[in-house]
Amino acid sequence: MTSSAPPVLITGAGQRVGLHCARRLLEDGHRVIFSYRSERPGVQALRDQGATAVFADFASEAGILAFISELKTHTDCLRAIVHNASEWLAETPDTDAAAFTRMFSVHMLAPYLINLHCADLLQRSSPADIVHISDDVTRKGSSKHIGYCASKAGLDSLTLSFAARYAPAIKVNGIAPALLLFNPEDDATYRAKALAKSALGIEPGSEVIYQSLRYLLDNPYVTGTTLTVNGGRHIK
Repeated sequence: MTSSAPPVLITGAGQRVGLHCARRLLEDGHRVIFSYRSERPGVQALRDQGATAVFADFASEAGILAFISELKTHTDCLRAIVHNASEWLAETPDTDAAAFTRMFSVHMLAPYLINLHCADLLQRSSPADIVHISDDVTRKGSSKHIGYCASKAGLDSLTLSFAARYAPAIKVNGIAPALLLFNPEDDATYRAKALAKSALGIEPGSEVIYQSLRYLLDNPYVTGTTLTVNGGRHIK
């Protein structure tokens, strides 16, 4: 991979899975542009590795369009767009409408507008890909996190629609992970309960998502597909 090759855009890469995938892309020789909302240690670490950081607040149409405008000052082409930015908000009687609206904006409106307004950047690369990071929860729904689940399900639908719209020039796929990483504050009881939900019963870490991303980027004959990465939850 030469330094003149089109870069990969990954959104929400300041921590956890997004940070890991951005680092691995850099290690594999890709140029990387990434979005971030908060200054975290991972943001500076990616800058230090040569990635280009672009601030983004995807909570509103104005914020999304401002990001797109700024992005286009950094590059006139893209090898891929990886929509990793995500928001998880509690849905309480006092906050349910605001939480739903914000998650809809981050999970659906941002990918929708970025895909539409950046198609010209992708069309200057061959191959070219869009990858939506969804969630395995859309497979069965969630009585406790309805807004989160619904907005991620909408992202799954965008995968199908954009795959049809942009074929054959741009492949569009998704990845739907279940449990990947525990949080430091998760206690032993919670961890045991969560691990028991899958057939494989492990905390796999972020690398399984990068492996899935690499498969989608490297395979020329897959589009309109969402890869399930859930340790066999659907067979428990």
